[in-house]
Amino acid sequence: MSKLIRLFYTLAIVAAVLSLYNCKPQGPKQALVGDAAAKVYVPPGQYDEFYSFVSGGFNGQMLVYGIPSGRLLKILPVFSVFPENGYGYSEETKPMLNTSHGSVPWDDLHHIALSTTKGEHDGRWVFANGNNTPRVARIGLSSFRTEEILEIPNSGGNHSSPFLTENTEYLVAGTRFSVPMGDNKDVPINSYKENFKGSISFIKVNQETGRMNIEFQLRTPGFNYDLSRAGKGPSHGWFFFSTYNTEQAHTLLEVNASQNDKDFIMAVNWKKAEEYLAAGKAKVEKANYAHNIYNDETHSATSTMLNEVMVLDVTELKDIVYFIPCPKSPHGCDVDPSGEYIVGSGKLAATMPVFSFTKFQKAIADKDYEGDFDGIPVIRYEAALHGEVKKPGLGPLHTEFDNNGNAYTSFFVSSEIVKWNVKTLEILDRVPTYYSVGHLSVMGGPTAKPYGKYMVAYNKITKDRYLPTGPELAQSAQLYDISGDKMQLLLDFPTVGEPHYAEAIPASMIKDKSIKLYRLEDNKHPYAAPGEGKARVERKGKEVHVYMTAIRSHLTPDNIEGVRVGDDVYFHVTNLEQDWDVPHGFAIRGAINAEILIMPGETQTLKWNPLVPGVVPFYCTDFCSALHQEMSGYVRVSPAGSNTPLKFSTGDED
Repeated sequence: MSKLIRLFYTLAIVAAVLSLYNCKPQGPKQALVGDAAAKVYVPPGQYDEFYSFVSGGFNGQMLVYGIPSGRLLKILPVFSVFPENGYGYSEETKPMLNTSHGSVPWDDLHHIALSTTKGEHDGRWVFANGNNTPRVARIGLSSFRTEEILEIPNSGGNHSSPFLTENTEYLVAGTRFSVPMGDNKDVPINSYKENFKGSISFIKVNQETGRMNIEFQLRTPGFNYDLSRAGKGPSHGWFFFSTYNTEQAHTLLEVNASQNDKDFIMAVNWKKAEEYLAAGKAKVEKANYAHNIYNDETHSATSTMLNEVMVLDVTELKDIVYFIPCPKSPHGCDVDPSGEYIVGSGKLAATMPVFSFTKFQKAIADKDYEGDFDGIPVIRYEAALHGEVKKPGLGPLHTEFDNNGNAYTSFFVSSEIVKWNVKTLEILDRVPTYYSVGHLSVMGGPTAKPYGKYMVAYNKITKDRYLPTGPELAQSAQLYDISGDKMQLLLDFPTVGEPHYAEAIPASMIKDKSIKLYRLEDNKHPYAAPGEGKARVERKGKEVHVYMTAIRSHLTPDNIEGVRVGDDVYFHVTNLEQDWDVPHGFAIRGAINAEILIMPGETQTLKWNPLVPGVVPFYCTDFCSALHQEMSGYVRVSPAGSNTPLKFSTGDED
């Protein structure tokens, strides 16, 4: 059968299955019933029940929403520069965006992972992936600040991350695109089957500090690696990845990567990989990648370049990897709270398989294989299968779980979410989404103990849900109540960027331990001025360092002379406030980077290069008091080579 005929055949199946779903709810009026408004109302002065951490997609940011209100609480810059607070512009944060390619002030942030202990959220950190320039990031949940970014070598794209083991022992990241690896990377594209390989990075997470390092990488067959979940409970020590393009095509993937009836779920025994690593079976490979760390005491980041990784080749070392056949082009690969069931979601299939970890283990023990791929055993499909969800919907993508043994799967093509029972595989309910849902997020859905109650759908198409805003519409999120037998649509709310995945945690777990201010006595920034008596201006050749303080409602010094055209002027601003929620900002006319925002007790630095002589104003950019407008000052810039003496003052009228 030709490839074109195969494509038409697949489309015909999709069209036929579509006809089975003409009885689903057809409009918002059928979904919006009862006390929806009361369920999402958060009275003035009260808090939301959950923090929801949402990926920003192509803006490289992470968003923090309150649930159930749908209120945007904060935008966290991760892989993007952010003028609001100077992230990526201030001298302290510039190193956070360093990579082996230089500074990369953008990325495609797809997925979120909250740290866990025994499979349950612990409120320590939230992790995120950078898809384009492969990176992972860690954000501290006491500071709500990006504290660490680690570049990932040997990766063609970092969509398949960040996924965490049960106790956050490892953050795991798989390459989206297989690429040539090793010494010779300059090979013909059509030599894909011979020369392209996949890579799975196991990144160790220090349990005290959260610091990350690449412990080892698995060299894997040349597929595309999509989504993943770690085992838990009985399946602890295993990881499960969805893969596609087992055809190993390199062009027109929409046709050529949809030929096989089944692709694979790749099961990884990471405990066995650790044994091989300890036994010295890993090969040391040269690599060049950046490790960026922000220090809360110095209020500054450092970037270190690393140059090697440890690699285990799973085609040479046995018992690390097994393949389980899964209906074609799977996206989601999700493990239920018990750790027994693994759900595969073949986007082009009319059934959804649920695999049993117990049966999978027995199949390995019995060597119940249907063959191998690159020497890696392929488990017989029926041997690992718990059962199939029949006719669930069209285009299954992602599954999450509640606290009552039920699963919720998003269906992109049929624009719906389907609720079904994990053990019996019975479909219990289905609701429409508006429109073309991608990921969904049940509160605590990927953990060993989900909270249930709410579910958010992150939709790819908005159409008529919000006021139009030109050719690009607001992104769509929809909140559902899942506390009863039937799902109920409660709320539409727009999001920023293109949301992919989100995770939510009870607000009570982190709201009381979030840093309110930085104590001045703990400030170890090398250019800090811990009091107005320490404020000063110093020249070091062409560098001028301004040790400035900010307090309601003046800056010290606020008159500076002796700066020359061509100088590098560094404003090191220390916020002397020791009161919660009194940040100060700083900006100067003509600065080509951004402002900076300085938290109470913190020091941040803005670099400025004066280009022309004159008197230039600077001011506080963050409203701080009734006399905020008066919180300003001047810099006198003299021509290059002039002899204007360096002097500075505050409150001196002479």
